[in-house]
Amino acid sequence: MFLPRPVAFICFALTLTACSDMARLPVSAGTGPNPVLPPPAKSLIPTVNIAPARGWPEGAGPVAATGTEVVAFAGALDHPRWLYVLPNGDVLVAETNRPPKKAGGFRAWIGRLLMKKAGAGGESANRITLLRDTDGDGVADRRSVFLDGLNSPFGMALVGKDFYVANTDAVLRFPYETGQTRITAAGETIVELPAGPINQHWTKSLIASPDGNRLYVGVGSDSNAGEYGLERERGRAAIWEIDLRSGDHRLFASGLRNPVGLAWQPDSGELWVAVNERDALGSDLVPDYMTSVRDGGFYGWPYSYFGQHLDQRVEPQHPDLVASAIVPDYALGPHTASLGLAAAEGNSLPGRFSKGMFIGQHGSWNREPRSGYKVIFVPFEDGLPAGQPVDVLSGFVSADGEAFGRPVGVAIDRQGGLLVADDVGNVIWRVHRARP
Repeated sequence: MFLPRPVAFICFALTLTACSDMARLPVSAGTGPNPVLPPPAKSLIPTVNIAPARGWPEGAGPVAATGTEVVAFAGALDHPRWLYVLPNGDVLVAETNRPPKKAGGFRAWIGRLLMKKAGAGGESANRITLLRDTDGDGVADRRSVFLDGLNSPFGMALVGKDFYVANTDAVLRFPYETGQTRITAAGETIVELPAGPINQHWTKSLIASPDGNRLYVGVGSDSNAGEYGLERERGRAAIWEIDLRSGDHRLFASGLRNPVGLAWQPDSGELWVAVNERDALGSDLVPDYMTSVRDGGFYGWPYSYFGQHLDQRVEPQHPDLVASAIVPDYALGPHTASLGLAAAEGNSLPGRFSKGMFIGQHGSWNREPRSGYKVIFVPFEDGLPAGQPVDVLSGFVSADGEAFGRPVGVAIDRQGGLLVADDVGNVIWRVHRARP
């Protein structure tokens, strides 16, 4: 996120509310396999329209889709961002926040103010907490610190007896035994990851291949659109593949501005990713998206978006690379901050949710009116999206424009419920089929 110095003060003086263009299209126009992509909006002042973090009033919660109900699986957490369900049913949650920025100057200072207003300004708890539902009622009744002393942890994966954690700067391996409630052993560094003094997209997501031989890591860009120089982006805006047998790693796919949620599509066997796209081109651009990931594929960032649509702000351009840019499979609306991704396989919600993907949309800061701030479901047929999104959880923003919560990670638990990490509400929500 970047603002010229004079206009940044203007925006700040206006209490960080919307101070630029209004959307001319509904979010639905920027959703689906063929989104509408209008010309970029030209403005000296990017739209700044944050929903200030409030938290949930006593007894309140999000609105669940018809035929489902929602309960608080666990509360009183510290900025819960990401979820992982162990084979025995234990739920792990990364309580985490961005590491302190050590550089960036005026831009970084403004960014910190915006993040604080959005509820992400605190210090990171740097831990993973284990939640256990011993009586099967859909509410965790035991918790313990599973791992602590980490460095802005995010992605998690279990392969055999090896538990992997993606810190902001490295993938670590820890020994694990089934039912273990705390790991005290020191972690072994498997691969170091790009971090650095700015580290704008600090989260590092993680998923294991179905055969357990490889890990895939989502590594976001260090900037919005390369404004700090493309040399800083080496190894970033990409998905890494790590061979667990040899320890070798390579770029599996690139040009993905901030690849966060990773999931295996059960019909095709393909890896899918939710990508948080660029800002400051207007309220109607650029749509976030989810897509299958091709080995060696390039998806445009920073030179272009949604295929060959050029971002004229980036210099120098790279026309040969842009010509190869892959068009994503499915747009998820402009500025929705689509982060969480979970395949529907194994859920026990009503039948219309049986095949597809659940997406946690953290919510916009760069759009008027706001977008996201909900959990949606996109139905699939034959391994591909087939239809319009359905709201699963909504009501995260008050009538006054304050954020009760912001959904991030999503996961299916062992009983088939949908778990949702809410990092402003400090709650893990659980969605299940409504009882008769």
